Amino acid sequence: MRKLFLAPVFAALALSGCSVGHTEYSRAAMQHVDMNVTGIPTILGLGTLGTSIPLTPEYSLTAAHVAKYAVQRVKAYHPYCDLAIIYHKNDANTLAKFRSSDIGDAVKMYGYSFISAMPVESSGVNLARTAIRNSWNKSPCMAMASNAGVVQGMSGGGVYNSDETLGGVIVGYSGAIKNRRSGKIILKDVSLYIPYGAFKGWLEKNIAQAPTRGA
Repeated sequence: MRKLFLAPVFAALALSGCSVGHTEYSRAAMQHVDMNVTGIPTILGLGTLGTSIPLTPEYSLTAAHVAKYAVQRVKAYHPYCDLAIIYHKNDANTLAKFRSSDIGDAVKMYGYSFISAMPVESSGVNLARTAIRNSWNKSPCMAMASNAGVVQGMSGGGVYNSDETLGGVIVGYSGAIKNRRSGKIILKDVSLYIPYGAFKGWLEKNIAQAPTRGA
């Protein structure tokens, strides 16, 4: 697969529409992520649901726009990406292990659907790294675009590699990713997530015992 370079690519998080790609009910999602209740609309949920990922027995990882309005207290916000660590009691058997992935790698996404309040999953591959800029994502934040499906409510959910390690956190979707210089559309209808490599240092600083596997 031809790799798309970082600098020329730019995407904006979608604020309308309900989903991209295909998702389906998943009992496995309940072993990977938790449903979170929020008080106002979220980027991937026009109602009151978001998703979080068990991180340690005391903390979970989610999108910052979910954490800000969730019932759980926030421990830390990422300085420029749409990520946050929240206080949440977790079963030791559900804690995530982390590993970076690359363009072309297969991924599986887990989260909760706002429409049904049920756990869902999708499958796809990483397509390109891209900059995303809005009130939640600022320079130098970089995201990964994937053709795995997302539906409202999955924001803050987990993106898992084929070996069940966590590769990133879902933050949105976009109807089109364009070349910043030419304006040419490079990809259409993609999910967007913050990859582990972009927040590894921040996570280790705030959660010294954060489990990792590989680079």
